[in-house]
Amino acid sequence: MSETASITLNGTSFEFPVITGTENEQAVDISKLRDQTGFITLDPGYKNTGATKSAITFLDGEQGILRYRGYPIEQLAEKSTFIEVAYLLIYGKLPTKEVLEKFRADIRAQMMIHEDMKNFFAGFPSKSHPMGQLSCLVGALSAFYPESLNPNQTEEEENKTIINLLAKMPTIVSWIQKKSLGHPVVYPKNNLGYIENFLNMIFGEVNSEKTFDPVVIDAMHKLLILHADHEQNCSTSTVRIVGSSNANLYASISAGINALWGPLHGGANQAVIEMLEDIKNDGGDADKYLAKAKDKNDPFRLMGFGHRVYKNFDPRAKIIKKACDDILEKLGVNDPVLDIAKRLEEAALKDQYFVDRKLYPNVDFYSGIIYRALGFNSDMFTVLFALGRLPGWIAQWKEMRDNKEPIGRPRQVYVGETTRDYIDFDKR
Repeated sequence: MSETASITLNGTSFEFPVITGTENEQAVDISKLRDQTGFITLDPGYKNTGATKSAITFLDGEQGILRYRGYPIEQLAEKSTFIEVAYLLIYGKLPTKEVLEKFRADIRAQMMIHEDMKNFFAGFPSKSHPMGQLSCLVGALSAFYPESLNPNQTEEEENKTIINLLAKMPTIVSWIQKKSLGHPVVYPKNNLGYIENFLNMIFGEVNSEKTFDPVVIDAMHKLLILHADHEQNCSTSTVRIVGSSNANLYASISAGINALWGPLHGGANQAVIEMLEDIKNDGGDADKYLAKAKDKNDPFRLMGFGHRVYKNFDPRAKIIKKACDDILEKLGVNDPVLDIAKRLEEAALKDQYFVDRKLYPNVDFYSGIIYRALGFNSDMFTVLFALGRLPGWIAQWKEMRDNKEPIGRPRQVYVGETTRDYIDFDKR
């Protein structure tokens, strides 16, 4: 007999099924709670609420486990490319050599974007944040590809939209970077891979060829793979709930970009570098700020340490720490901000206060250091996060559509005024 959970309300007991996931996660299915009882649950921030069943990503924060479609993140980061992982997330299996080559070729063929999109940049104020530009430009793709508005696309039509967005995202990101510098854009090249193309469009110039060290290319693959999906977080849930209204893929991803923008989410790696800059401007004393972080009466917060989900360690941080060390050694960057970062890292890994509380450097800490070492401005960091998260967002949107999930519609407990009569203007 299936296990059930009993809830007693006003003297009447109601039974609700208990469901178990493939990794033995258990949940009480309350989808019929309101119909049967008239009650709803109250769960601010949805910390205890499962909004969907998903076969994409498994995350166990207590054990420090992250798997995409069952594959450990450690194996994927070591052995895969970003595009291979994108295929895995979106379509549920690792591609064969032939399938992967076609996937790459299809993406390369669509990396050019419409020249009219250049007109958007003339309308952005000079100090526009790159994330604001990115959300606008991605949403605008639906105007350039109106066939995406059809909520009843065939599988082939849906795949074309997916390929189109995967292809155009790095080009859009590179245009944002180039326009911020006042430089002419660099177009994608059909003889380059996804990461090589992206780096060339970002750092290359129209009048010269540029090559990149394999260490840099490998680090970019790892960074994007590690950010590719992370279960039902704020931006992913946003993509799914917007998509549940039958909004097109571009609009849904644009909404996810805006959710990611917040400093409590994707903006954390930018906040790390801004914190390090502040420490440098205050004399560069890392020990002083470690002491401030330990002082419960001090409002200072050490950014990039600990994680809301991982209670043990962030498995992604272990992987990216090695890439970070390799990058700094290979590039030989002389940057006082990065020197402060290394001193904070070394101290926090040894300091008993941080060890006892498991406040280890997280993926945001190391990714911010790498992006700065490569030459990205800090306000581009969250944009790079979005580029990495794109396959996961697409996979989640596709799964939600394939499962024909209903439109998202959270409930509330109303705590406002009860019925009252309108007061005429002259009597207020």
